[in-house]
Amino acid sequence: MLERIPLRERRDLLIAWLAISVAFTLIFVRGMVSLDVLVFYFAMSLVTVGVAFVLHELAHKFAAMRYGYWAEFQKDNQMLLVAVVMAALVGVVFAAPGATYVYGNATRTENGRISAAGPITNLLLCIPFAALMLFGGGGLLALVGLVGLRINAMIATFNMLPISVLDGRKILAWNPAVFAVLMAASAGLLFWSLLL
Repeated sequence: MLERIPLRERRDLLIAWLAISVAFTLIFVRGMVSLDVLVFYFAMSLVTVGVAFVLHELAHKFAAMRYGYWAEFQKDNQMLLVAVVMAALVGVVFAAPGATYVYGNATRTENGRISAAGPITNLLLCIPFAALMLFGGGGLLALVGLVGLRINAMIATFNMLPISVLDGRKILAWNPAVFAVLMAASAGLLFWSLLL
């Protein structure tokens, strides 16, 4: 599978993963400046936010390749900078560090299914993170589980918005019923995670 991810794409994914992790670390540590706290939250961001983001993008890529199209993630340096600066200055992360581009003329159905692969991946990732949260014994594992659950639910919900270039718009154009189910599942998990 790694041979289907060119070196440039690996580099773009790694840079975006690190930048998003830095942005979320800045959100988590607001007001706290000790080195051990920074290291802890950066590591947690790598595991929760980073994994959620990378697997979301790779899901689009491999779904497109399943239909015979070439697809590649490309970072957006301006949006990476915006994400980190907004996190540092405003305390908000606008995480749109790039996109997976599909090359070819995908049909509406193929495009909808390729788009759905990302949010579905985040919803599936909610399962192991929720298990960590529920059965982690209330310690570090439970905290990682809660953060991972929230992050994946947030990414799924954000991407399901039916606007601009987000996944939700393409999924809604393909199949309104699938859109409704994925949006309800994403928003429901996000609401539940915020109550915990």
